[in-house]
Amino acid sequence: FSHISLFGVSEKPPIGGYDMVHYGHSNQLRQAKAMGDHLVVGVHTDGEIAKHKGPPVFTQEERYKMVRAIKWVDEVVEGAPYVTTLETLDKHNCDFCVHGDDITLTVDGKDTYDEVKRMGRYRECKRTQGVSTTDLVGRMLLMTKAHHTNMDNSDYQQHADNFGKGPKGHSPWTGVSQFLQTSQKIIQFASGKEPQPGDTIIYVAGAFDLFHIGHVDFLEAVFKQAERPYVIVGLHFDQEVNRYKGKNYPIMNIHERTLSVLACRYVSEVVIGAPYAVDKDLLDHFKVDLVCHGQTEVFPDKDGADPYAEPRKRGIFRVIESRNGLTTDDIVQRIIENRLQFEARNQKKEAKEMAAIEALRRREDGEKSQA
Repeated sequence: FSHISLFGVSEKPPIGGYDMVHYGHSNQLRQAKAMGDHLVVGVHTDGEIAKHKGPPVFTQEERYKMVRAIKWVDEVVEGAPYVTTLETLDKHNCDFCVHGDDITLTVDGKDTYDEVKRMGRYRECKRTQGVSTTDLVGRMLLMTKAHHTNMDNSDYQQHADNFGKGPKGHSPWTGVSQFLQTSQKIIQFASGKEPQPGDTIIYVAGAFDLFHIGHVDFLEAVFKQAERPYVIVGLHFDQEVNRYKGKNYPIMNIHERTLSVLACRYVSEVVIGAPYAVDKDLLDHFKVDLVCHGQTEVFPDKDGADPYAEPRKRGIFRVIESRNGLTTDDIVQRIIENRLQFEARNQKKEAKEMAAIEALRRREDGEKSQA
């Protein structure tokens, strides 16, 4: 029986800090849970993150709740220490700790996992290529749209030609190429469970961009609408989201948003590229019992029609009060208000990442030459 700890913090993704919780973090948690039976996740305070990494986007209370909502997490330790020690592992009955395969250092340049590594109580999981908090912040600050999946042919071809070819194929803030979706990754994140007789099938739709605590509170409230809920989330394509949100929204593309939503413990299934209008065909196909929407604005369809006209007609539409009005716009505003601090943080982290990548390359070259 293995109790696993994910204490500590890495530069990308910030395991332990869990600022801007995204599918990269969820994927590491999924991998970690597969190594044992009980996953304990340590999350740092705002003060610790500010000291070692710069200003956090989300408050510690928001981050605690976000991590608890990830379906592979069994337990959260609030205010976890920055440096993982044997004492920390023993205190929380953990057999070993897990971290991504990137390099993490304290402010004074020491390996944050030195002690547990020396004692053989350290394991590694693979980092999710193509995503980082730094990259997401860069998309917001630079107002880019290159991450959208509905690019025109010329933009898409340039993106494809550059993919994996050094600096030209990298995001503006990191040395990481953009995320590419695979069917295997979706399978790993999906529950694979179909609705059972007696389940209440609840449908919600939206962008669910930069999946955040406002989304979590809403989905939790939706989940509580029935004794045996089966929650289906309809995700709109990037082009549709951009139509009604404007600017450079969505910040995360349809593939990234799919994994972020699937990782939530309150979600049973995701419809990728759901139609904007919740029409008769959709309701009948999924045998929907209840359609929910938060207290955010309902944008009209392209023809000006109410996208919820059919569920309203059937009497199965319900507005949900989640008591959390946080929106993706609010998150972006937090970034903009601290623009200079985040730009400095991103540039510093980019330099560290490039140094780490070069170190890994040298290690791999050394291993090949020895072989």
